[in-house]
Amino acid sequence: MKKPIIEFNNFSFKYNAQTKPTLNNINLTIYEGEKVLIVGPSGSGKSTISNCINGLIPFRYKGDIQGSLKIKGIETRYLSIAMLSNMVGTVLQDPDSQFIGLTVGEDIAFKLENDCVDIEEMKRRVRLAAEIVDIDKRLDSAPNNLSGGQKQRVSLAGTMVGDAEILLFDEPLANLDPATGKTSIELIDKIKRERNKTIIIIEHRLEDVLHCDVDRVIIVDNGTILADMPPNKLLCTEILKQTGIREPLYITALKYAGVKIDESMHPEDINILDIDKFNEKLKEWFRITDRGLHKEEAESILEVKNVDFSYNGRRKILNNLSFDVKKGEMLSVIGKNGAGKSTISKLICGFYKPTKGDILYKGKSILKDSIKERAEKIGMVMQNPNQMISKTMIFDEVALGLRVRGVSEDEVKERVFNTLKVCGLFPFRNWPISALSFGQKKRVTIASILVLNPDIIILDEPTAGQDFNHYTEIMEFLKKINERGITIIMITHDMHLMVEYTDRAVVLCDGEKIADDEAINILTDDGIIKKANLKETSVYQLALKAGIEDPKEFSVRFVDYDRRIRNK
Repeated sequence: MKKPIIEFNNFSFKYNAQTKPTLNNINLTIYEGEKVLIVGPSGSGKSTISNCINGLIPFRYKGDIQGSLKIKGIETRYLSIAMLSNMVGTVLQDPDSQFIGLTVGEDIAFKLENDCVDIEEMKRRVRLAAEIVDIDKRLDSAPNNLSGGQKQRVSLAGTMVGDAEILLFDEPLANLDPATGKTSIELIDKIKRERNKTIIIIEHRLEDVLHCDVDRVIIVDNGTILADMPPNKLLCTEILKQTGIREPLYITALKYAGVKIDESMHPEDINILDIDKFNEKLKEWFRITDRGLHKEEAESILEVKNVDFSYNGRRKILNNLSFDVKKGEMLSVIGKNGAGKSTISKLICGFYKPTKGDILYKGKSILKDSIKERAEKIGMVMQNPNQMISKTMIFDEVALGLRVRGVSEDEVKERVFNTLKVCGLFPFRNWPISALSFGQKKRVTIASILVLNPDIIILDEPTAGQDFNHYTEIMEFLKKINERGITIIMITHDMHLMVEYTDRAVVLCDGEKIADDEAINILTDDGIIKKANLKETSVYQLALKAGIEDPKEFSVRFVDYDRRIRNK
């Protein structure tokens, strides 16, 4: 019989900055060798639970603790942060806050240095961990020069070199391209099986985590444990829908076709899903369901022409890149981590200048325009919210751009409140930003740009770290302002977002454009998928499994139908 390794008993926690507890009477036991997934809406208390397990509470985040939390039978209140770090290895949601070393290799080796590991053994273990997460070619690079996904890999490697019995992953997929995310989940599963580690994953992307077996799914809502059950049982309930967590897309497609989900179908894994009894229902749904209409093409508002760029003058980040953006369009820019997606957005906004080529806005070059001049027409929401936030309070952060522009306080209040409501932040309008989760901080930065109503908005991973309800609220709001003529460019790893909200996508690989096509065409092209580290949607896989004659069209009709259902 497995022994308990983590035990919450009547545990509550209230941050000093808040008046109400974030966690309320938590009772939860995790056993040795288990793999547990914790999900819940943004701000539900998921990250607070992880902070209690790894010691960030109370050693970094102060507050009032009630009840008991034991790790390996010892009350955490009697353990130091150093002792806890030897028990619990953590990969944080925000990798920038975890870096110590000046280079990738130094950062991965940090724990080994503290443990006085022999230098040759240290080098061997660092290189092995780096190779597993595919960052071994950047060991001499500074962590701050890496893309978001590459930073996440460094953090993962740094955790793997230690011998902690418990490995805690806080939103490990938030900054990873689809194929790398899949590889990361497989890697976590491999570590669990081969080293008998206890794995705790906190993640919004339920379907992606369920790619590999999970023992239990813990649903957290409003600071309490709402459900604790195996995934095959959970997917037969309505709990995910009730708490704003997106269920696997293939499960939604089956439900639309009138299929009742039960445990005997193995709903937790599309690869072993038994749908032989339901093929005809899926085919009938496909037969009677129409697809929506697409927009007519408009004139170009932004053009990237033959752009080269290098940070150091030697290695090209972008190579002869050209694409245009239509007025009023919602365009996705996708590709694997390090492909140059974030770099092109910084060039458009004027943070860097191309080494060759031109960028045109409404037919005129903007290369000589200052960052301030470009910001009047092009707004950008960065991938890491901590790089944008400069105020202490939420209201002041969202109001900053309006106040700089001399807008009256009455109008500032009205516009800020309206934007906060749309972004799901109105209840927190008087909160300090330090009390927010990473996902909530992301929404603050989106709100700070949306409130300015620019002609073009560039969003770098707009939905990373967001639960499904807030994801939908933000994307539906972006769709509404897009329908009023505002052009939106989204840099994203979310393939469903790309298919659902953008008709066209530009695909980058190693700084070059390898595709510019309808979103659904890209996700059904095996060559592009492999080269750009993408992956097919599970709805497309379901259609193939069911023998649908046109799986691509099935995917398009599902997306259109799903949007209509949710907009009712």
